[in-house]
Amino acid sequence: MGLNDQIKAQQTKADLVADCTKLIDDQVAAKNGISGLALKATYGVVKGIGANYVSGAIERILPDVLNALDPIWDEGMQTGNPVEHLAQNRSRTADMVLSVTDARIEKSNNGVVRGAYSKLRKSVKSDVEDAVPDLAKIINRHAQG
Repeated sequence: MGLNDQIKAQQTKADLVADCTKLIDDQVAAKNGISGLALKATYGVVKGIGANYVSGAIERILPDVLNALDPIWDEGMQTGNPVEHLAQNRSRTADMVLSVTDARIEKSNNGVVRGAYSKLRKSVKSDVEDAVPDLAKIINRHAQG
């Protein structure tokens, strides 16, 4: 059974989206230095599109992200600890998540979002890798039902 099947309830999906939004907010807020300022400024522009833009974007890509993560999650289930497996394979996990966002941005008609994403895309992989352990815990908590 895939992750999308495990997270069927609408409230569970809403809670998962809220937790992922908070994770991103916290990750961005924790960034320091010049690159952190750039990330915060760009994230601010994206959030300025609308109060719920980020959570809406997460909600829209969530099914594709969960499908992309299914193979590595299944590997982790076979080893007995999918959370640890994703954390140990954070580069691969980040690549899976970013493949979904890359495909979505490619199709986006929103020039502000496309521009912001393209400016940060090269440097964002390490940020996604840093978030993988917490993302894995969030997914696990909601997949457990």
